[in-house]
Amino acid sequence: MKLLFEISKDGHGCDLLPALDVPKVSLPEHVQRGIPLPLPQLSEIELSRHYTCLMKRTFGVNSGFYPLGSCTMKYNPRINEEMAALPGFRDIHPLQPEHTVQGCMEVFSETEKALCEITGMDAVSFQPAAGAHGELLGVLMIKAWHEARGDTKRTKILIPDAAHGTNPASAVMAGFTVVNIPSDSQGCVDVEKLREVAGDDTAGLMLTNPNTLGLFDKNIVEITKIVHDAGGLNYYDGANLNPVMGIVRPGDMGFDVVHLNIHKTFSAPHGGGGPGSGPVGCKAILRDYLPVYQVVEKDGRYRFSNPSKTIGSVKAFYGHFPVVVRALTYIRTLGAEGIRRAAAHAVLNANYMREKLSEHCDIATKGLCMHEFVITLQKVKEQTGVTALDVAKALLDNGIHPPTMYFPLIVPEALMIEPTETESKDTMDRAIEVFKKIYDEIRTHPERLHEMPLTTPVRRPDEVGAARNPRLRYLGN
Repeated sequence: MKLLFEISKDGHGCDLLPALDVPKVSLPEHVQRGIPLPLPQLSEIELSRHYTCLMKRTFGVNSGFYPLGSCTMKYNPRINEEMAALPGFRDIHPLQPEHTVQGCMEVFSETEKALCEITGMDAVSFQPAAGAHGELLGVLMIKAWHEARGDTKRTKILIPDAAHGTNPASAVMAGFTVVNIPSDSQGCVDVEKLREVAGDDTAGLMLTNPNTLGLFDKNIVEITKIVHDAGGLNYYDGANLNPVMGIVRPGDMGFDVVHLNIHKTFSAPHGGGGPGSGPVGCKAILRDYLPVYQVVEKDGRYRFSNPSKTIGSVKAFYGHFPVVVRALTYIRTLGAEGIRRAAAHAVLNANYMREKLSEHCDIATKGLCMHEFVITLQKVKEQTGVTALDVAKALLDNGIHPPTMYFPLIVPEALMIEPTETESKDTMDRAIEVFKKIYDEIRTHPERLHEMPLTTPVRRPDEVGAARNPRLRYLGN
């Protein structure tokens, strides 16, 4: 498919601007460009066709089954979009006086109350732009809390080996040293190893529960107590909240601070770089360290307030407001019972697929899972040479977006599958048949898997080369 620059023809255009009816003003010569801006020249129909073609090549949750593990690619209800598009929400500006945006501030306040109830926290900031951004805010708050108490020797963050990769990255960015905690034979945190490393230099623990293997850690209360007893705080990675929302709360597990991917768990669309929103909730002991612009209510009026020991601002203004509107719409639409049912159906769907696929695939863990499960193709690779990447590419030929590949790192040749609660039994049955078909192909003609996909617009790009030597701008022919 050609780029806009390659379609461009001199003299083409679609500007239909009225004649200038005000005095023309030019920039001073010293701030003008030395050469004309090299923009492509296209007609309106050429632009329309180009972006329509791009749209047809894009695979999203509205296109088909999208079982991306640890990412919760669930269906996004249209009512969310209608609410976010209401003029009173759509047409505001972040510099408006508080008295002119009382309804918007009420959205923040009501969403904060709902998220506090769901997570067991006492306060929430909506500033973080996404989950990893929320992680960074959470560990910065932990750091500020220790420093305010003069406890500067706490330089280490404990992180399980099954954690999302952003956890250690966020901890290092905040200035901490990461200590890796191995998993036990069941795929959960090795409690004795944790007990060995937790000490007076422990600032905190970062953990998601259920973990990336889709397992709920039965020792979670003991785990958080070990960290508390050592003087540290517990951080909950909320990327996997979907199967437990309305059923169990991170605050009741012993966590002090949590981020939520409301662009995932609470059904706002995401992918392709945005939009996102990673609110951070915390217990009362950390409330004073939240970023600026906390909404407070008094006598029926809302205003912004800055916490007394705030770490400052982590993003311009108040966060991604339309995503918050979508999340509140989702919460209000489902209600408390609906949220609980959504979580239960996420677990039901994952276990249904897990059980059916276990007849054909090697599952990395035993027993029931929560929202996701992990297939390992280690034996398949050893016996046939077919890899997890090959199977992922084969799925594309069957109209299914591949699951997360090669994660978690503790499982060789991993495919992580999360169907979410919004997929029907018919859709999952079709996906199961596709997996069965691919495994049959592996047994009979494994060499064919190396050539797939065969029907997609782009076959097998040089992914390593693209990552190491990216072409980020058009340089011409």
